[in-house]
Amino acid sequence: MAIRGQPVYASDDGDGEGVVLEARLTRREAAEPQPLHPRAGEDPWIAAFVRHLGSERNDSANTVAAYRQDIAQLAAFAFKDAAPPFPWSSVDRYSVRAFLIESQRSGAAATTTRRKLAAVRTFYKFLLREGAVSRNPCAMVRGPKAPRRLPEILTREQVVRLIEAPLAALKPGDGDGSEGGERAPSPEAAYAAWRDNAVFEFLYSTGARVAEAAGARLRDVDLDTGVVRLFGKGRKERLAALGKPAVEALRQSLAFADILWGDAFAPASPLFRNLRGGVLTTRSMERQMKRWLPAAGLPDSLTPHKLRHSFATHLLEAGADLRSVQELLGHASLSTTQIYTHVTIERLREIYASAHPRA
Repeated sequence: MAIRGQPVYASDDGDGEGVVLEARLTRREAAEPQPLHPRAGEDPWIAAFVRHLGSERNDSANTVAAYRQDIAQLAAFAFKDAAPPFPWSSVDRYSVRAFLIESQRSGAAATTTRRKLAAVRTFYKFLLREGAVSRNPCAMVRGPKAPRRLPEILTREQVVRLIEAPLAALKPGDGDGSEGGERAPSPEAAYAAWRDNAVFEFLYSTGARVAEAAGARLRDVDLDTGVVRLFGKGRKERLAALGKPAVEALRQSLAFADILWGDAFAPASPLFRNLRGGVLTTRSMERQMKRWLPAAGLPDSLTPHKLRHSFATHLLEAGADLRSVQELLGHASLSTTQIYTHVTIERLREIYASAHPRA
């Protein structure tokens, strides 16, 4: 049974049975990144792999950059000062294990080391497909167990306070000089308040990732039916539902956006904009949420992603089945969604402990 605040260890996802990497090494106080091969960019297979990640797999720019770095580090570890093209077929499973152990010895977290293994495994799957190697040296290697902590969630009441905070702060402007007169909020202020309200409603209503919300366009949303099309990792498409409050918030924010820029209802227009008319980025969404947390009486450690966690947990608590929640979240594996069952069981334990006379 998982206890809140205690790590829940994830199962390994290696290919078949094999040697499990269990490097119990003492970490240095500060992580020292493994060196990159200075000429990694000249290797034709690394260049082809990077193109494959971006064009065929539709991986995000962050994933492409991370995998490129991981393979450049493997090249530095396996080939030292050798010039490209590198002899990738000479790397065996023992070399891969040694590379991962060196990663942990340098102070990298278990999750980082597991990502490096995923990058190398994906790289060799690509080389195998292209006929550049005859085997994948990662097939018998598993990464270190990574602790998975129970996700932090908001209660329903906390979600409501956060969603309502931007509109609660939207007050009329200073008086216009006439007796009892008050100016209405400026279009910019009104738009910003309704936009932030709409962002929070959108994230909680759909369970979307922050990047999915930032990438949403008007053509992806049907406000009449309350359906939105989201593009997740690898540009995988899924449909999500918008509740009535989310639809109303979007309508209001779009109406003020149209006053300011005039093209809010164009199909290609971003659903959420900054006050210069550009796309509201994920970083800006997080910054705006930090702004409203004190007004909602919430800790400043919360991030927009916590609304996704709350969405999943509240659905399960209300009786939704796990497979449906998996589809709504866009998880490729049901095991990823199962972390939320730990959360709901733990909350039931807390209620039991506080309410049952013989708990």
